[in-house]
Order: sequence, then C-alpha cells, then structure tokens
Amino acid sequence: MKQSTIFFDLDGTLTESGPGIIKSVRYALSKYGIEEPDDSALRRFIGPPLVYSFSTFYGFSKEEAVRAMSVYREYYGVHGIFDNSVYEGIPDLLAGLKAAGKRLCVATGKPEKYAVPILEHYGLASYFDVIGGSDEAETRADKTSVIRYVLEASGESSDNVVMVGDRHHDVDGAKANGIPCVGVLYGYGDRAELEKAGAEYIAESVTGLKNLLL
Repeated sequence: MKQSTIFFDLDGTLTESGPGIIKSVRYALSKYGIEEPDDSALRRFIGPPLVYSFSTFYGFSKEEAVRAMSVYREYYGVHGIFDNSVYEGIPDLLAGLKAAGKRLCVATGKPEKYAVPILEHYGLASYFDVIGGSDEAETRADKTSVIRYVLEASGESSDNVVMVGDRHHDVDGAKANGIPCVGVLYGYGDRAELEKAGAEYIAESVTGLKNLLL
C-alpha cells in the first residue's frame, strides 16, 4: 500500500474485547430490570457508541441511555477494562510495520481514558504515535469524529492514511474522511457487513492483514 500511516481500531481489531464489554452491558441492563442471557445480543454493543446502542437495541430514551452508559462504566472501569486479550500475531504485526517505516495510530470509539491503559497493559502503546478515542461525554463518539480527531492530532493528510477495523462503523468513518479501509474478519464483523459498507480491502486473518499492509 502506498499509504505510510495506518490507523487501527482497537476492539475487535487489536484486542478481543468482547468478554469485558458484554459483562459490563449485562450489568448496566440489570440495573434497569433487563435480564439478557444471550451473549450474541450484547455483542452488538462492540463498535457503536454506547448511547446509540442502549437507545437502538433496548429502546432507552436519550437521557436513560446516558445514565445507562454511566452505570456501564461503573463496572467496566473496575472489572471490564482488562477482561480482554490481544489477538495472536498482533505484536509481531505492529513490530513489522514499524520496522518497515510505517507510522501507526489508534482511532477507537472507546474513551481514551480506557484505550491508553489497555494498550499500555498489553505492551502495545509504544507502537503508536497517537492513541485517539472518544471523550467521556460521547460528544466525540462516532467513528467519523474520532478519525477526524486522530487526523488532526497526527497532522496527517487523509491521502496518506489507511484505516483498519472490523465493523462497518470503521468503514463508514474512514469513507467520511476520505480514507480507504481494510476490513478484518477475525473481529466482530463479517464479510457481508464490511463489503456492504464498501471496505476497499478484506483481510481474513492477522497474517492476511500483514500481507496487505506490507
């Protein structure tokens, strides 16, 4: 690829974050009398902003969704934040990209206050020049806003950047900023979702992603 800067999503792209997110959502819903035994229903929360998800998937009003987000974070900040794992091959991928002279950044819908310690915890933070995420109030939460924020923070031009992510939100946000996107199939999206969104490239595995980017 001609682009020398790569923006990575976090959840479902660098880390398998489902366990901590699912438990945190279940905790928040239980406070509203909603018992959700189906993990696949809660997996929908991985990717979109929390306020959007509580409103869209469970019919919360905007005010209720904001309160539910706060309840979610009560659990997530203590128990869920490190209840995840790094996908196999990701450290080697990042090391190889850096060795090849690529500039790496993170553009995640997760709040920065969580993204930074997660990447530090797993020894990945040093690979990235910028770690950008949403703000706590979710005024910068959709992927379009987050990617724009990372573009500004990095000083990069959109024509020198490629986005890597696992959900259509990553593709949508990249397109809105004039950036091509590589969709990965080892995360929480599938081929149909990514192709429908218009991902320019599809990588089935971390190895496939490495071959594309290098």
